[in-house]
Amino acid sequence: MSLTQADKTDAIINAFYDVYNELGYGFIENVYQNALYRELLRRDIPCVAHPKINVYYKDEVVGYYEADIIVYNSVILELKAVTRLSKEHELQLVNYLKATDIEVGLLLNFGPKPEISRKVFSHYYREHLQNNSESASSALSVSKK
Repeated sequence: MSLTQADKTDAIINAFYDVYNELGYGFIENVYQNALYRELLRRDIPCVAHPKINVYYKDEVVGYYEADIIVYNSVILELKAVTRLSKEHELQLVNYLKATDIEVGLLLNFGPKPEISRKVFSHYYREHLQNNSESASSALSVSKK
């Protein structure tokens, strides 16, 4: 039986809360990245830490970024350890989604209160935008927990 996207994100979010409840607030981002990565592996959830992802412009590589963690080869995780998530953090994740074939991303904040923001950037909308030169914001679906 294959997992639905909702099952996958639920499993990731459960691991996030376990790490948050164990470590609490106050560590640097790297500590949380390492802990969440190990927790996902402990749960036999397939994941890759710090994968290099190329960014293309007109079929040429113009740069790259490192995602914090890619899970199930279908969800990008962007982790933060800040007081509060900002629009810039959300746009960073959206750009990661735009640069890949991955459609779902989770922005997870290990702040004073745990925060989760889910982003979806659909391939259908990506193609529609490229064909119609519309802004990327119309292709973005956002939900927060």
